Amino acid sequence: MKAILYIGHGTRSKIGAAEAKLFIESVMERVHAPIQEMSFLELTAPSIEEGFERCVQEGASSIHVVPLFLLAAGHIKVDIPEALKPLAEKYPGIPIHTANPFGVQERILDAIQELVYDTAGSTASEDSVLIVGRGSSEKQIHDRFADIARGIQSRLNVHSVRVCYLAAASPSFQDGMASIVKEAKGRIIVIPYLLFGGLLLAEVNREVSRQKSQGADILQTGALSGHKAIREIVIERASQKEDTHAAIYH
Repeated sequence: MKAILYIGHGTRSKIGAAEAKLFIESVMERVHAPIQEMSFLELTAPSIEEGFERCVQEGASSIHVVPLFLLAAGHIKVDIPEALKPLAEKYPGIPIHTANPFGVQERILDAIQELVYDTAGSTASEDSVLIVGRGSSEKQIHDRFADIARGIQSRLNVHSVRVCYLAAASPSFQDGMASIVKEAKGRIIVIPYLLFGGLLLAEVNREVSRQKSQGADILQTGALSGHKAIREIVIERASQKEDTHAAIYH
């Protein structure tokens, strides 16, 4: 029997972990597969090993791994393969197929546009956008965020679209926020490029609240999983119906 193993990042935040689990459960309800289990790379139970073993115990003859990750950074390239390697060696008769991360997709950019409009109404040419990424030292991730920024700029037609990062890359979130607050001509719209809530989103929330308390005209969208397009992408990957050309870049 085919099994699907969903892999999320994991978080120390109980609220963030609960949000991710509810999201995966909502996907499971719409995917027709005899065996479906969730797991997390770190910090949240069940682990990848635990989720995989549950699939095996339920009679899996093959396992389709669906990573819930936006871009192909170290977790996709290194951490998840390393976690799966000993399991593949333990169960050589069970083939494992891993779906791609979401990548940069037109419909994700369209979804972000809708999230912005839901938050801010229509945008004006003098408005500015700050995209906040998780952060990575990999140049490829910086290139992808440049693609995201261009896609958002073309959709919103605002004064400027900038990118900053919460860790491992520059400009930092604090520097990015300080710079855009200083130079903004109109409203500032902050877009956390994060799939779920958690400690990172809470950090963004705190800083946005602090800047607003000091008089900055700032609006902020929620996590990306709040848009139905994200759920549809996961359902397609779990059902193996995704268009191999859907992602502009992984």
